[in-house]
Amino acid sequence: MTPGQTAARRALFSAVYGTLLASALLAALQRAGEMYTPYYDAMWVLVTAVMAALAHGYAHHMSAHREESAGHRWRILARRLWAEWPLVAACVPTVMLLLAAGVSGWPEESSTLAGLSLNAALLFGLGALSARRSGYGWHSAVLIGSADLALGVAIAVANAVIK
Repeated sequence: MTPGQTAARRALFSAVYGTLLASALLAALQRAGEMYTPYYDAMWVLVTAVMAALAHGYAHHMSAHREESAGHRWRILARRLWAEWPLVAACVPTVMLLLAAGVSGWPEESSTLAGLSLNAALLFGLGALSARRSGYGWHSAVLIGSADLALGVAIAVANAVIK
């Protein structure tokens, strides 16, 4: 596997992780009976995604730490942190949806359902794309995408059951 292929797989992994994170946050931030604050929720999704990306990149750096010069270690850390940008980028559709909900005055239930549905569709697409790039045929890629979709649906179901 070439370094470019490895980076592409890591980017897809981070995008799936970020989409799941955004879905879980969207579901958790829903507060029935309280005032809907889509701008506040959008900020929390974005801040949490950035913090998760930083923590994930730092954890990778610490687990792969070797005897390098101090300056070299800092460059490697910066590269590992930057490699987590797909996690943050995957949360952007949810953030944009929440901002649109605030501007348009959408009710919380509708915007949460729309966000969870959008993220489930993104999970399907990311799963299928990842499978195809890994060499799976179309049939298997659709099944893998469906498994990722099921994760998004599980978050939506958990949100309905818990709330």
